[in-house]
Amino acid sequence: MPPRKSTTSPSEIRSETETRPRLSRERVLQKAIEIADQEGIQALTMRKLAQEMGVEAMSLYHHFANKDRLLDGMIDLVFAEIELPTEGPWKSRIQTRSLSARTALTRHRWALGLMESRTSPGPETLRHHNAVIECLRSSGFSVAATAHAYSLLDSYIYGFALQQINLPFTRFEEGDAAAESIMMEVAAGAYPHLTELAVEHVLKPGYDYTREFEIGLEIVLEGLEKLRDRG
Repeated sequence: MPPRKSTTSPSEIRSETETRPRLSRERVLQKAIEIADQEGIQALTMRKLAQEMGVEAMSLYHHFANKDRLLDGMIDLVFAEIELPTEGPWKSRIQTRSLSARTALTRHRWALGLMESRTSPGPETLRHHNAVIECLRSSGFSVAATAHAYSLLDSYIYGFALQQINLPFTRFEEGDAAAESIMMEVAAGAYPHLTELAVEHVLKPGYDYTREFEIGLEIVLEGLEKLRDRG
């Protein structure tokens, strides 16, 4: 039996090719971030990414030599989302950058353990680090104090974001099953100080854990100011 001839004309093939969005580095990165945001970084493979984009896996390797280079690009885009500390007093500049960084990390939870692990950082990553260092150095921090300050700030930001991501709830609302379950455990009387904190602060209606970030950040900034003034 002779093979069946294709019913698709050359013009139809050209039309389909022309209407399909051109594969680009930016499109690949955006789709990779979308997958990681929705399913986690472990779900992201080059094969899955290619399938989601409707292309062969080998097409991706024209833009990224391997998954590590893909991750470098993804992290670079996350850094690009963080507002740079460009104007105003150093405390307000660092505060703005810190709040923006926490927001980006809670938006892209998969990025938390990767932000400082890249051995081939991209231009946005380097621009970000340079801007933070410039903010501190131009505000009177010595080179050593700048290193101490940057390390402390990122430890606080990344640590808070990690804790926030893993909490069973960040605000208490009437009928919240997780909050009420915790309340039943601590209200038995065996842990009076824990019960006091829960009843008088954390489990009050309207409590929002994310507000703790700004309070802690203010304490960190006050400490850094003392470090700077010590020279």
